[in-house]
Amino acid sequence: MTDIINTLAGIAAQDPLDGLRDHRAQAKENAQLSFEALLEPADVGDFSHRDRYAVAAFTAGLLGSAASEEFYRDLLRDEDEVASWAIAELLDEALLELNSGSDVRGPYGSFESPVLAAENVPGPWLGVETKSNEVLGPQLAAGLEFAHLLVLHPRDSRPEHLALLLDAGWEEDSIVTLAQLVSFLNFQIRISTGLTALSHAPAAAVPPVADEAQESDDGDGAATSAKESAPSCKGSEALARVGERVSPYPDLKRPEHFQQSGLGWVPWIAPIAEADLSDVQRDALIDAGRARNPYFRLLARDPAALRARTLTDLDIFFNTTDGVGRAERELAATVASRLNGCLFCASIHSDRATEESGRRDLVQTLLDEGIGVPSSLGDPAWDAVVDASAALTRTPQAFGPEHVSALREAGLEDGDIIDVLNCAAFFNWANRLMLSLGEPEVLAPGK
Repeated sequence: MTDIINTLAGIAAQDPLDGLRDHRAQAKENAQLSFEALLEPADVGDFSHRDRYAVAAFTAGLLGSAASEEFYRDLLRDEDEVASWAIAELLDEALLELNSGSDVRGPYGSFESPVLAAENVPGPWLGVETKSNEVLGPQLAAGLEFAHLLVLHPRDSRPEHLALLLDAGWEEDSIVTLAQLVSFLNFQIRISTGLTALSHAPAAAVPPVADEAQESDDGDGAATSAKESAPSCKGSEALARVGERVSPYPDLKRPEHFQQSGLGWVPWIAPIAEADLSDVQRDALIDAGRARNPYFRLLARDPAALRARTLTDLDIFFNTTDGVGRAERELAATVASRLNGCLFCASIHSDRATEESGRRDLVQTLLDEGIGVPSSLGDPAWDAVVDASAALTRTPQAFGPEHVSALREAGLEDGDIIDVLNCAAFFNWANRLMLSLGEPEVLAPGK
């Protein structure tokens, strides 16, 4: 089958960039297998091909990728042409509202911690109107609202959003698949954007330009309008109706700031019990020890997607036969996590960046001060990695040839740059899963 990422990036077979991607052959192969598991599985369960393609086309449109939107709309047209037009109309409305606001790019969202409230960035919310609802159906409409949430303001995810999905007819297994699908597309489309820029980058360095549209990290903490506010009333009602199927943890000790290590994670919907894992689900974990981790047991509800995702992850971060160093890979993951507002992922990967580099104070500065544009950590290579990772994480992406040139000027070769892009793009996948399916907790000492 044609490699989808190459297709979206405009990379031909035997192109030098395709050869560089082959240095991470497991990641390349399993990104393709993720597409097959999430978009074209043999057994769709209660999440039809038509609905998967609709979510994909809508997600691609929100991410500002014309090539990806057309690719997925073409798949949708083959299943349901009327639905394809409904998605196009819904996208027009969503993008009109998105573009009519300020020049600030996403990710948007509010932090629950008052310590981080100054970084809150209001953004538009989606409510699928009656006309579209009639064409698409209430279950898909709820899925599209969830996709809009994950793409544009993932840190606004709350237990109520899963309750709304359950209330609309989604089951736990299909909710995990939906979250995987939208999150995977955030990886696939961002890495294709990065590869396109890499293929068109000039040889000479052009420094990244700081503009207002990139600086969404400097939120003003302003309250959103009624139209933009989270669906709290509907969500609370849905939460009451679904009962114990969603766990909101009212007494959870939540972190108040970004920190290195010391955090755990709890799921809002039930993982598979360890004793109930099937052989297929255990195989998908790759590492048997992950059977004790509720996050991986939750993702095991879609074992094919979990297996492909895990193998992609391991090759991107731990294949060090060549390419950029482990510290820079963890730095890219930390930048994406800090910008998306994933306190759990930021805690894990900032700690690893410190372990690999020995630069605890510099890493902590990144957590404490957030992502400035341009980065001013004082190390040319790290600053270039931070700027590139942040630009790729903006929604829509701000990454361009000028970031490639800056990375090259800092001493990175094109294979190194692909590593950085893979790491940042992958954490736009990981962050969205962590943020939408559960939340972090402060671990007790010694835990």
